[in-house]
Amino acid sequence: MTYAVEIDGLRVVRGGRTVLDGLSLAVPAGRVTGLLGPSGCGKTTLLRAIVGVQIVEAGVVRVLGHPAGAPGLRARVAYATQAASVYDDLGVRENLRYFAAVLGAPAADVDRVLAEVGLEPEAGAAVGRLSGGQRSRASLAVALLGAPELLVLDEPTVGLDPVLRAELWGLFHRLAEDGRTLLVSSHVMDEAARCDELVLMRDGAVLAQEAPAALLARTGAADAEGAFLALVRGGAEEPAP
Repeated sequence: MTYAVEIDGLRVVRGGRTVLDGLSLAVPAGRVTGLLGPSGCGKTTLLRAIVGVQIVEAGVVRVLGHPAGAPGLRARVAYATQAASVYDDLGVRENLRYFAAVLGAPAADVDRVLAEVGLEPEAGAAVGRLSGGQRSRASLAVALLGAPELLVLDEPTVGLDPVLRAELWGLFHRLAEDGRTLLVSSHVMDEAARCDELVLMRDGAVLAQEAPAALLARTGAADAEGAFLALVRGGAEEPAP
């Protein structure tokens, strides 16, 4: 199996507190991998290390065959943070045109990503006047510009209605079918079933990494939340009658 991200012994200390301590992980290429766990478990710190914007104490993080943050990765890796990374005083389309020019993406990408994230009706609106969910979608649209091989998305569906969430997950899988790799974090356990691969985290450690069906079969749980609780307790749940 080919891996887009390979991490060995990652240690990160923030504010005097060890957030990740000896974490190792491999993210398969061309798949949608969900990074799930409660808020504060280290998901965002891990994603920051992968895109090369997090200071690390120890360990190795390789992305698409290069050290995380290497200059050659700038056009190959896209990162959408929890906070919308767009300018409030510019319109949605204006933001996308600006970032397309910075990234060297084709001008036609602006209309493409507007359609993909469902923001065509708001294309002319100032970002500062959008709802929180719409601002998140505008930030996601920026990440989709160009042809990044790896998309690192930090809770991209937070605050979205169920219909739009389903549409975005459909988009994520279409991107994976085209050969992209997606690493999508969430604290909503019911999104686990939408992933090809799951990484469950707690307190800065990886509890499990496997396909959703395999995880449920191993723990005897009915859903991802039950599987997570079973892993925390150190065993498998009793199978449902």
